[in-house]
Amino acid sequence: MPIYGTRPEAIKMAPIVKALQSSEHFDCEVTVTGQHREMLDQVNELFGIEPGHDLNIIQPRQTLNGVLTRTVNGLDELFTAQKPDAVIVQGDTTTTTAGAMAAFYSGIPVIHAEAGLRSFDLFSPFPEEANRKMTSQITSLHLAPTSQSKANLLRESLPEDDIVVTGNTVIDALLEVAQKQVPFSDPQLEDAAATGQDVLLVTTHRRENQGAAMEGVGRALARLADRYPEKLVVLPAHRNPVVREAILPALAGHSNVIVTEPLPYGEFTRLMNLATVVLTDSGGVQEEAPSLGKPVLVMRENTERPEAVDAGTVRLIGTDEERVVQEVSNLFDSAESYRAMANAVNPYGDGHAAARTAAAIEKLFDLGPRLEDFDPQV
Repeated sequence: MPIYGTRPEAIKMAPIVKALQSSEHFDCEVTVTGQHREMLDQVNELFGIEPGHDLNIIQPRQTLNGVLTRTVNGLDELFTAQKPDAVIVQGDTTTTTAGAMAAFYSGIPVIHAEAGLRSFDLFSPFPEEANRKMTSQITSLHLAPTSQSKANLLRESLPEDDIVVTGNTVIDALLEVAQKQVPFSDPQLEDAAATGQDVLLVTTHRRENQGAAMEGVGRALARLADRYPEKLVVLPAHRNPVVREAILPALAGHSNVIVTEPLPYGEFTRLMNLATVVLTDSGGVQEEAPSLGKPVLVMRENTERPEAVDAGTVRLIGTDEERVVQEVSNLFDSAESYRAMANAVNPYGDGHAAARTAAAIEKLFDLGPRLEDFDPQV
C-alpha cells in the first residue's frame, strides 16, 4: 500500500506505483491522504494513477497536529479493513510520518522511499528533518536515493542489509514528463516561451522562511525585476495565504513579473526547462533542475541534498535580501559564473530508481533478487 498526500510525494511515488502495478508479485492499493488536494490530484491524473483509497483530510489553514491525527485515524480504519502486507511512504512530509506510525502500530512493515536525507538541524527544514529521523526508526526497508543518504543511515546504526541505494525516483518522473511538452495553461507563459526571454524561476514556501525572511525575498525579487527589465521573473505562488501575504505585495506593479497559480507538474517541468536561473527553497527542485542543466540558488542555510552542492550546480544562499540580489545578479552578469554552475550533472538518479525499488521490495518478501545499487559514476 503506497501512501502519499502531497504533490512532491505524488511525483516521486508515481514511478514506484507504476512499477508495482506492472509486477506479477504485488497488488498495489494506492492510498492518498489529501494533505494537498488539487496539486496532488493533478499529478495523479498526469501519470494515470487512480487511488483506491482517499482519506481527504485537507482543511483550511490546517495544523501539523491536525494532519497527523486525521491521517493516523483514517489509516487505522483502513488497515483494519485492507490488511496490507507492507506500507510504502515517501520522503519527509507529515503524511510520511503518520503513515509510518500507523503502520508500525498495526504491525505492518514500513518501506521508506527517499530515506536517509539529513540536514543535521532538527528545526531546519521544519518539520521535515524530524519527520525523516522518526520515520527511519520504524522502517523495515530503507530506499536511500544516494550513497551519501545510505551513509547517514549507517551512522545512525541502522542495519546495512536493510538499506538499498536506488537513486531518486524524481528523476524517473522528470525524464518521463519532460518528453511530453505539456502546453501552458497561462498564456503569459506561452508568450514567454515564444520570445525566448531569460527567466528567473522562483518557488518559495518553507515554514522556516515564512514571515520577515520571505518579505525580504519579495523585496529582492522586486529589485531584480527593476534591475533587469528585459528579463522575466516567474513565481508560481504557493496557495498558503501566509506565503502570499509575505511575498506578493512587493511584486505589485512590475510588468516583467508573472505570478501564477501553482502549476501542474507537467507545466512546471517545462518551465524549469525554459528557465535561465532557478531560485528556490524546495527540496525537489534542487534535485530536478540540475538534471536539466539549470543553476539553482537555494534560499536555505542548509540542505539535506548536498550532492548537487558538491557538484557545483546548487548553491546555498539563505534568505538575506542583499545576498539574494547579489547571487542572482552574478549569474545574470557573469557568463563565467553561469557556465560554472550550468553543468548537466545528475548525482541523484538515472531513471531506473523505480525498478530498483520494486526489486528491493520483492527481495524483502523473498520473491527475487535485488538489483545493483545506484552509482552515478556508472
